[in-house]
Amino acid sequence: MLCTNLLTGNYIPNRYLHDRVVNRHCYVIAFVTLRRLLGYEGLEVINPDGGEEDAQEEAKKGRWKQEDRDSYWKMMHKYIGSDVTSMVTLPVIIFEPMTMLQRMAEILEYADLLNKADECNDPYLKMVYATSWAVSIYFAYQRTWKPFNPILGETFEMTNHEGISFISEQVSHHPPMSCGHAENEHFMYDVTSKLRTKYLGNSLDVYPVGRTRVTLKKTGEVLDLVPPPTKVNNLIFGRTWLDSPGEMVMSNLMTGDKAVLYFHPCGWFGSGRYEVDGYVYNKDEEPKLLMTGKWNSSLSYQPCDMEGEPLPGTELKEVWRVADVPENDKFQYTYFAHKLNSFDTAPQKLLSSDSRLRPDRCALEQGNLSKAGVEKTRLEERQRAEKNHREATKQEFTPKWFQLTGEITSTPWGDMEIYEYNGKYAEYRMEVEASPSAADIDDKNLDFNPWQFEESQIRGA
Repeated sequence: MLCTNLLTGNYIPNRYLHDRVVNRHCYVIAFVTLRRLLGYEGLEVINPDGGEEDAQEEAKKGRWKQEDRDSYWKMMHKYIGSDVTSMVTLPVIIFEPMTMLQRMAEILEYADLLNKADECNDPYLKMVYATSWAVSIYFAYQRTWKPFNPILGETFEMTNHEGISFISEQVSHHPPMSCGHAENEHFMYDVTSKLRTKYLGNSLDVYPVGRTRVTLKKTGEVLDLVPPPTKVNNLIFGRTWLDSPGEMVMSNLMTGDKAVLYFHPCGWFGSGRYEVDGYVYNKDEEPKLLMTGKWNSSLSYQPCDMEGEPLPGTELKEVWRVADVPENDKFQYTYFAHKLNSFDTAPQKLLSSDSRLRPDRCALEQGNLSKAGVEKTRLEERQRAEKNHREATKQEFTPKWFQLTGEITSTPWGDMEIYEYNGKYAEYRMEVEASPSAADIDDKNLDFNPWQFEESQIRGA
């Protein structure tokens, strides 16, 4: 099995790939040096899929017109170099009808890979399944519309998929932080998400300051995921596209085994885009299985020797492939993403704080941009009013389904406090399912209500 050299386009043996993964810093230095020698310093691929689409083509897809871009560029120019995670009000035209809480559930589309990891007795193949699951979400990251930032106290629930019960909640607004917990008979998935950004003008660097862990129930093994950062290119001018160059590391905290996958940066004329490869290592950092593929299509694995070369008599075996997707979908959603917006994946007696009920999200899904903008502004003003009321009355916001642990974890992009699932959601669901009136409630007619206070309380503050 061979891999592609990003500099020349030629093929190189796996042992060089192994060296590159282990010594990535040397590789990056060599890459930058060679670019300078060749005179390509600062060269940026505008659109790796071909010629750049003009503003009219972008507008046909629901994007803003050129005059909108010019106006927004003037407003955003002052924020260059800043973290714009929650300091900028964004126009509804750049959003998709989904929230970040739903995005946290989207990684569960291929949850069957975690089921297989739990059932697998081979420690290294177990890591292949779990790491492939972590890579699978990147197909959805090709979508360049932005999800809505959740309102403080907003939630999202999911059922009817792989036997999973999922709950997520917005636990902080400044800085924005979301928590999620999913569970079935095979695994638990727990995530505390906090993004840090750096605005660079026409691009945005996004750093995943957070913690994602999977607990396999058969053995109790805990898998810890550290994803690579993401870069949003052509944020305002040109065709927007995303790239996630760098390493993804999945570590087994019980055995010491780990998988290290290298996401290739998009090179000249789109070379290397989507490609990902690396190894599963034992606790002594010896390669046992190589992994290769493209994060937008499929991944395969193969046994390898100590040099990272495929073992004689073995062949690549596919472990994951992207499912069929709708053709010409306006928001480039998968079938699963559409289900997340529907009530087919909602439990009985949906929480009134659920993302599906957001009036701005619903209006955008129906194509009513004017109403979506008005509703988005109304929700944001109500959220600010609640914040002012809490500060005036010296009250703190307390999440319903998650709680602070007091633990601080380090990530490559900064430290963060950790929340944990408090178990109360499972108790609430048991009570709901035991209620004879639960099936009579029409969830679609519920008013969106994530609020901590009644409007009368705020007005009287």
